[in-house]
Amino acid sequence: MRATITVTLAAALLGWGTLAEAHEVWLERDGAGPVRVYLGEPAEPVPAGGDPEFAKLKAPVVFTTDRSAPAVLTRKTDHLEVAVTGDGDVRATDDSVFAPWGEDDAKEAAVFHARAGRTETRTVLDLEIAPVTPEGDTFAVTYEGSPLADASVTLINPDRWSKSFKTDAAGRLTIPTTWDGRYLLAVSHTVESPARVGEHEVAKIHHIATLTFVD
Repeated sequence: MRATITVTLAAALLGWGTLAEAHEVWLERDGAGPVRVYLGEPAEPVPAGGDPEFAKLKAPVVFTTDRSAPAVLTRKTDHLEVAVTGDGDVRATDDSVFAPWGEDDAKEAAVFHARAGRTETRTVLDLEIAPVTPEGDTFAVTYEGSPLADASVTLINPDRWSKSFKTDAAGRLTIPTTWDGRYLLAVSHTVESPARVGEHEVAKIHHIATLTFVD
């Protein structure tokens, strides 16, 4: 069995956003082994040699408990490999997959957040989907620790069937887990406020987060 983190740019963006929204970043892990980080479309097989945009995946921060001490990345043919310790939930964040786009005074950026596993109810990432109870099927969506009500969450089940759900007033939703295999939940949240992403000043940030688990 494997745990997978996938990050989806679900917002409707322009310029680089058109490319970005068609791609996702995800991590796969078998048991307590190394994590494999991919860029592409997780509902489709990874092309031989990796996705054409794979070279843009350079510096995701992958960690288990301490983001200030990220795991070391090794580039393979179609993925990055990361050695992590422990068998708990794994998280990742990356603000450098696609460069900011748009006019100089109105640039936009994408920041990806991801998590594999549903053993912990705590949240660490700016935008995160977490189980309300360990291993449960009810989840809470939070941004900077506060619940996001009426957020649109996409579910992709092991058969690659997808459906949209809305969070309630407490930022929660319950999903069906009828099939055995990998599930993916994806959500986006846009913040319109001057901010700095890497070396760039931007006016808008599209935060994108996913949670994956194997049932």
